[in-house]
Amino acid sequence: MASILTKAARGKGCTIQLHPYCNSNPETTVFCHAPSSRKGWGIKSPDWWGAFGCSDCHDIVDGRRQVDIPKAEIDRCFTRGVFQTMSIQIESGDFAKWLNAMSK
Repeated sequence: MASILTKAARGKGCTIQLHPYCNSNPETTVFCHAPSSRKGWGIKSPDWWGAFGCSDCHDIVDGRRQVDIPKAEIDRCFTRGVFQTMSIQIESGDFAKWLNAMSK
């Protein structure tokens, strides 16, 4: 079930921005769960741990598309995207709404 935080990705810009592959199309943006100790085969990281990513960046960070960008650079861009996404969600009030919904 999608949460307030994952639904918030709709229509947003990609915060991962893996150039030159990022398509920068907000119509393809989804919430991309970042790797964590909680993530595994069929199990996603918590909804607060991820970034808004376009379809192309999502395919790259999830390993569905191989590119000539070093893994360390992909990880750096993803981490930057997580920070930017969290900032957007805090400033918009979505994070507070999500916390409130989780406490009920």
